Amino acid sequence: MKEAERTIIGGLVTLLLVLWLGFEFHTSPRFAGSLAGGVFAVTGSLLMLVPLVYLVIKRIKPLKALITAHVSMPTLLAIHIYAGVLGPILAILHTGHKFESHLGIALTAMMLLVVASGFVGRYLMRMESQEIQEKQKWLSELTAAFQRIQEEIKLHPTAAVELASRRGLFGRRAARPSAGQDAAAIATIPLTTRALHLSESIADVEYAIRAHETFKRVFRAWLKLHIVLSFTLYLLLGLHIWTAIHFGLRWFS
Repeated sequence: MKEAERTIIGGLVTLLLVLWLGFEFHTSPRFAGSLAGGVFAVTGSLLMLVPLVYLVIKRIKPLKALITAHVSMPTLLAIHIYAGVLGPILAILHTGHKFESHLGIALTAMMLLVVASGFVGRYLMRMESQEIQEKQKWLSELTAAFQRIQEEIKLHPTAAVELASRRGLFGRRAARPSAGQDAAAIATIPLTTRALHLSESIADVEYAIRAHETFKRVFRAWLKLHIVLSFTLYLLLGLHIWTAIHFGLRWFS
C-alpha cells in the first residue's frame, strides 16, 4: 500500500468509525426505510460484494488470466480496498444510527471487524515485506564484503591462524569495532577483526530475516481470519436483505 493510498484509506476508516459512533448524537428511525436510505443500502451492499469478486478472480487461474489481460492485480486490489471501506460507510449512513435489531447490530459489528482486519493486515503485511527486502539487500552486501575479506585472508596465512584463535566469546568481543568508526578507520582494522565483525553482522541479519518470515506466516493466518470474517459478513448481509424484503416490501406483493 503506497503512502498516499494508505493515508486515504486510513482517513476513510477513521470516517467509518466516526460515523458509527454518531449514534450517541444522532438517530433517525425513519431514514433507513426512506428513498435515500434505500439508495445508500443498495449501493453499499453492491460495493461490499466487490471484494468477493476480487477473491474469486485471484483464486481461479483461467479467470485471473482473462481479467488481468485488461486490468492489473494491483488495480483490482485497490478497487477491492476502496469498495471494502466505502460500502460499510454507506451502510452506516443507511442505518440512520438506529441499531435496534440483533441482526442489524451483528451486521454492523461484523462490518467494522472486516474493515479493521483488512486494513491492519494489509498495512502490516506491506511493512513486513519492505523490512524483509531491505534486510535481504543488506545481507547480500555483507555477504559480498565477507567473501572479499576471505579472499584477502587466503593471501595472508597468519591472518587465518589469528582468526581461528578469536572464535571464542571474548575473542569476538575484543575484535568488534568501536561504535562511531567511519569507513576510513574501519579500513585500517585488521582483516581478522573485520571478518569476525562481518560474520556476526551476517548472523544478526539472517536471524532478523527469519523473525520477519515468522511474522509473515502469522499475517497469512490473519488473512485467513479476514476471509472467514468476510464470508460471515456476507451471510449476515444476505439475512438482512431477506428480512428487509420479507418484512418491508411484502406489501408490494
